[in-house]
Amino acid sequence: MRELENLIERAVILSPGPELEISITELKPAAPAEVASELTLEAAAREHILRVLGEIDWVVSGPAGAAARLGMNRSTLQSRMRKLGITRPK
Repeated sequence: MRELENLIERAVILSPGPELEISITELKPAAPAEVASELTLEAAAREHILRVLGEIDWVVSGPAGAAARLGMNRSTLQSRMRKLGITRPK
């Protein structure tokens, strides 16, 4: 339920007009509970950040960047990426 609330909130904020626009990539089904429960919080955060970065071609800042999609400041995301050892693939 919380994911749906976040999706709608993000659509309200990012939609340019009176109609909500939701990217098809944001409508992916969630991971099964048994798989998600095996991950540590740190591993889940790392996977989530990597997935978002991959979906938007590693754009970190700006209105359509990963930081905005994840609901955090650019500097916070960059700090978390360093902590989790996330670097852009070459």
